[in-house]
Formats: sequence, structure tokens, C-alpha cells
Amino acid sequence: MPILTWETKGSPEPIKSELIQDSIIYPGGFGYPSQEPENHLILGDNIPIMSALMTDYEGKIDLIYADPPFFSNRRYKTRIGRGEDSRRPSEWQLGEGYTDHWENIESYLDMLYPRLVLMYQLLSSTGTLYLHLDWHAVHYAKLLLDELFGVDRFLNEIIWTYHGPSPIRSAFKRKHDTILIYTKSKDYTFNADAVRIPYNSNTVKTFASSSKAGFGKAPDLKRGKVPEDWWYFPVVARLHNERTGYPTQKPEGLLERIIRASSNPGDLVADFFCGSGTAPVIAARLGRKFIASDLKWRAIYTTISRCIGLDISPISLKIEQRMKIPRTQVPADNYLSFSSNVKRFSIRPEVYDNLDYWEVDPNWDGRLFRSAIQAKRPKRKGKLLGQIDLSGWDGDKAIRFVRLNGEQVQTEIKKNYTSVR
Repeated sequence: MPILTWETKGSPEPIKSELIQDSIIYPGGFGYPSQEPENHLILGDNIPIMSALMTDYEGKIDLIYADPPFFSNRRYKTRIGRGEDSRRPSEWQLGEGYTDHWENIESYLDMLYPRLVLMYQLLSSTGTLYLHLDWHAVHYAKLLLDELFGVDRFLNEIIWTYHGPSPIRSAFKRKHDTILIYTKSKDYTFNADAVRIPYNSNTVKTFASSSKAGFGKAPDLKRGKVPEDWWYFPVVARLHNERTGYPTQKPEGLLERIIRASSNPGDLVADFFCGSGTAPVIAARLGRKFIASDLKWRAIYTTISRCIGLDISPISLKIEQRMKIPRTQVPADNYLSFSSNVKRFSIRPEVYDNLDYWEVDPNWDGRLFRSAIQAKRPKRKGKLLGQIDLSGWDGDKAIRFVRLNGEQVQTEIKKNYTSVR
């Protein structure tokens, strides 16, 4: 079988790294659930992260969705302003998003190939990989996946099509992404009934009007059909209730179809380029466990901010020890202990507008922050809860503020609180 090769191609070298426990989040909490965290969110480079996960998770992940950089050679910005007119991009307040810039295709493949190797190793024997790319590099990736999985393990090429403005005048407008699906073996999960959609109204009318329609083979019109391998979902820019401002965010409907089709409740779903967190959020909402990671702190905290309003099992937040980021961006610095006789906690008005969410560990052990109470700013309308009742909690308390609309997580804790007894 032909394989794709280049001068610097190589499998990943084992990287000795440790995942350091930062905190535990109990979404929707107001208490400490008794179960241990089944969901894991990790800040750091996914090569050492996946290497560190091998001990416990090699051959155990049921579904991996991978949405890596596309080799677009662009530098993406994040929308960080509030109340802006979505029709006036020139007025948007922007912050750092992520960079998808590579010297050449070889350097891009040097990034992608070793990560695909690790994903293959982490997949269970009945697991499935969805690799989401576009025209820039998907054809190179197809050859790499054929090499890793075998040509016979290629299941589908999904075309995700969408509408939107385009400046192109010298070619057809590029309005689709490509998702390659590979299975680890011939025994894999595919829940056809979980993703059925209604037949087109014209099809229903055709079968109603003629007994000869379908050459005598009448489908179960009420049951619906398994979708074709081309899917239409609007881009997130058109979905006001989903937008986080994070660049290249994928629609929830797209990930819901993937997760319903290729996993079961209780299965483990992973996304090592999690970005705004759509895959882990949908996985948790559908009763799956997740492992998600990203190199950018903004991605991790965008994901947390989407999770804390859900009724899901606890999330373990970890940091890969090789991360080299300023201490002002490390959430571990955002803890403040105050005495057990505090009965209520409120935020000063000058601080209120700068926060996206805040959380309290009402029985802090002085070591591991356990977020058992959270207050989150509503996505569109309404106000962030400015006061939390702590009566009934006798231990010491700790608090963490998170601000996503600026360049750093809020850190000036001592100036930003008022305790009311």
C-alpha cells in the first residue's frame, strides 16, 4: 500500500510528563457529590498529555473527535466584548485565539502525524476516530489514517456543508468541511436509530401519491432515515444561542450526531483539541464521560463556563507540568481563604462587570480547590448572581473569579470581594 512520507516524518517519542491536579468542579453543584470525577479537562500540549494518559487509558477510549488546526495559515482571534453588534465586525473587541500558521505542509504534518499515532493507541478495539479538517490538508491526512488504521477500516467521508459570505470570485465558493471516520476494528459502535432524520416532504408526497414509487419498495416513512454522508448544519455565527466568541467553534448539532452515532451512554469520549468545548459539553449532556484538552487557557475556561450550568458528573481540572505560562494566568493563584463564620459572599459593583463566572469551595482543605458552588453570567440576558448564601457551611471557604472577556483570568482577589457576616 502506498504511504505518505517526508524527510522529518516520525512517530512520537515517549514524553515523561505529569498531569498536576488543579481543582475539581461540581457543575450545577451547591454541594459535594460523593462520586469521583469521571470527566477530565486538561490544560497543555496534547502530545505529553496523551503520553501521560497511556498508563490508564491505552485502548480504552470509545470515541475520539479531533478538530485540529486546518493548515489554513491564519491567526484566529477571539471575540471578548459584550453587547456588540454582530453585524459590525470592525467594532468587535478581540483577544488572542489560536494560531494555525505553518512554514510548509511538512511542518504541519510533523504536528499532526504523531498525534494521530497516539490517538490510535488510545482508542479501544471497538473505538472510532472522527478527524475534522478541510481542503487544505484533508487529503494528506487520509493517507496517514489509511497507514495507521488500514484502508479497510475507513468508514465514511462526511461532508459538512454550510452557507455564508465569501470573497472568492475566481473559483467556486469553499463552503464545506470534511470529516474522516475510521474504526479500530470491524466491530464498532454505530447507532443508526439514534441519528435517524425525517424523510424529505417531497419523498413523503411521492409515496403517498403512487404505489409504484420506489420500485415497489416502500420505506418506513414514520421511522425516518439514516442521514446521508453530507450534512447541513448552520455555522455557529448563525446560532446566537450557542456562540461563545471562540474562533472556529463547531455547532452542537454536528457533535450531537457524531456522539449519538458512535458511542453509547457511559462510554468515554475524548477531544484533544477541544477549543470552545462543544464535544465534551455534548458528550456530558448525552450521558457520556469525557477527556478533553487544549493548549490555550481560554479554551479550558470557555469549556468550564459551558459545563457549570449542566447537571453532569464532576470534572477534574489538571495542568500538564510542562506548561510554560505566566503565573497570572494559572487558576491556582485565584484562591483566597476566608473564615468559617462568613455567612454570605457578595461582589463589589466595580468587579461585577468584569467577571464571567465565580465559584466557591465552601469547605476548603487549604490544598485542593473543589468548586461546589458556582455563579455564571447568563449567555444573552440577565445578570450574574452577585451574592451567594454560605450559611450551613462551617468550614473555611475559598473563592475563584474567572474573567474571559480580557487577556487574563482575574487575579487581584483581595481587592475584589466583600464578605458580609
